[in-house]
Amino acid sequence: MTHADLIIRNARIMTMDDGCPAAESLAVSGHTITAVGSTADVASLAGPATRTIDAGGASVLPGFIESHLHIFSGAASLSRLDLTGVDGQDALRNAVMAWSVRQPNGVIFANQAHYTILGSGTVTRQMLDEVCPDRPFAMMAPDAHTVWANTPALAAAGILNGRQLNPGSEIVMAADGSASGELRETDAFAPVIALTENQGREALGYTTARDPVPAPTTQQRAADIATLQQGIECCASLGITSMHNMDGNLYQCELLQEIHQSGGLDCRIEVPFHYKNDKQLSDLEEAEVMRRTWNSDHLWCNRVKLFMDGVLDSGTAFVLDGYPDDPASTGDPLFSAEDFNEIASQCDKRGFQIAVHAIGDAAVRRTLDGYQAARQANGRKDSRHRIEHIEIIDEADIGRFAELGVIASMQPLHALGTGSYPMEPTRSKIGEAKLSRAFAWNTLRDAGAQLCFASDWPVSPVDPLMSIKAAMIREKLHPSHPDQRQSLHQAVHGYTAGGAYAEFNEDRKGTLKTGTLADIVILDGNIETTDPGAIDEMKVTTTICGGDITYEA
Repeated sequence: MTHADLIIRNARIMTMDDGCPAAESLAVSGHTITAVGSTADVASLAGPATRTIDAGGASVLPGFIESHLHIFSGAASLSRLDLTGVDGQDALRNAVMAWSVRQPNGVIFANQAHYTILGSGTVTRQMLDEVCPDRPFAMMAPDAHTVWANTPALAAAGILNGRQLNPGSEIVMAADGSASGELRETDAFAPVIALTENQGREALGYTTARDPVPAPTTQQRAADIATLQQGIECCASLGITSMHNMDGNLYQCELLQEIHQSGGLDCRIEVPFHYKNDKQLSDLEEAEVMRRTWNSDHLWCNRVKLFMDGVLDSGTAFVLDGYPDDPASTGDPLFSAEDFNEIASQCDKRGFQIAVHAIGDAAVRRTLDGYQAARQANGRKDSRHRIEHIEIIDEADIGRFAELGVIASMQPLHALGTGSYPMEPTRSKIGEAKLSRAFAWNTLRDAGAQLCFASDWPVSPVDPLMSIKAAMIREKLHPSHPDQRQSLHQAVHGYTAGGAYAEFNEDRKGTLKTGTLADIVILDGNIETTDPGAIDEMKVTTTICGGDITYEA
């Protein structure tokens, strides 16, 4: 008899396997699960060298698959000022002053500054000069699509008088011809991010999708690796065993490869080729290089990521019928229909999965149209192309997800009604007429769509238990709206089996059954008996990735 390397016993195992949904114990040999069943059955596999973990009746789940995050930016955010819950100029000034004492040099770059942090009006550089007059200060909105900067920051970034930008980005200008302080979308705020401690290298996969120029020094490269390592360790401590990164460049892959070779890659990571709207179809050759170079279970590239639009709160999401407060404005798509149809067809022909950020209902439709064009060009196949976010959708497009085999990749913490973020200005930007089709999780699932869940870190906290709670407690905003709340099984499925399906690995991940990879998370209590409103108070005690313990409380 071959003895197990590891046995977990006395557990409440949610296997996410329909054939055997619950168990008490499991065994691991090498990188895979070799037995799932009762404690008595699995105990026979124990040998002298077998490690046994007594779960004490706590929940054991498949390792969480975080299906949408920005690992480098998220990692960098761990060492920056977090403005979650900060409201009003006095509170903002106090937070910045306290941070300035801790970090007296360089730019202060803050995250999670809500659009209404200084009231419902526009945030200007003069307002931020009052908060922080003597050094560069900038703060990013939770959606990571708007940055507000004070005068020293704009001057240091060289954009106080504006600059020419790629389509879709805007430096909002004041009446006097200078920058007002509001920077919309990546090309506008990239020079400000370049002032940070990593000199913007952590955001290049998102802002430009190109490698750093000039090439980082050995010391800078080591600092970037340390930043990434901190983020990976954070994810492992939260039970994450796989992640789908949503920005990428060769440099980021090289850093992750170095971490992997040193034995520090505690999570499996997929990195996409980011196709920006200033790129050409010939640039897909770089995506081919990435796919050939990185194709292991721990680091792989087989996806192309694009942005179709921006976000609702800044009015950059691409919407049908205009915004309620500005009916003449629909937001600007980042790709024309003709261009995107050709890009989607070429990516699909090359065998790449495609993931498109599409928040507005017009952006969702244009993306679906592109996927349909790819099918017409290349024939029907199991492409599993994705749409990320889908914050509003038109009734006519709901059934097209199942029809085209498109995955709905959604973020529970983003949704109105979860208490995660203030209602405004998002609710008003959606409008009452469309609110019933906003963040339409069950509406899409009931129409046959496959769903996966994620955080979009650093946009939202990366802790999967927070997202699972949000998915379960969401309130209707009107009695006539569909109930979009998730059951526990649905919420966990979105973070396990749903994520595995989204990466074509449903036979190897996302469930706990014999033969699957030993990606496992042990909680500190029974999630099935915990009140949904308290699930975010639970903690991970052990994370196991491929049979290796990557985190222990």
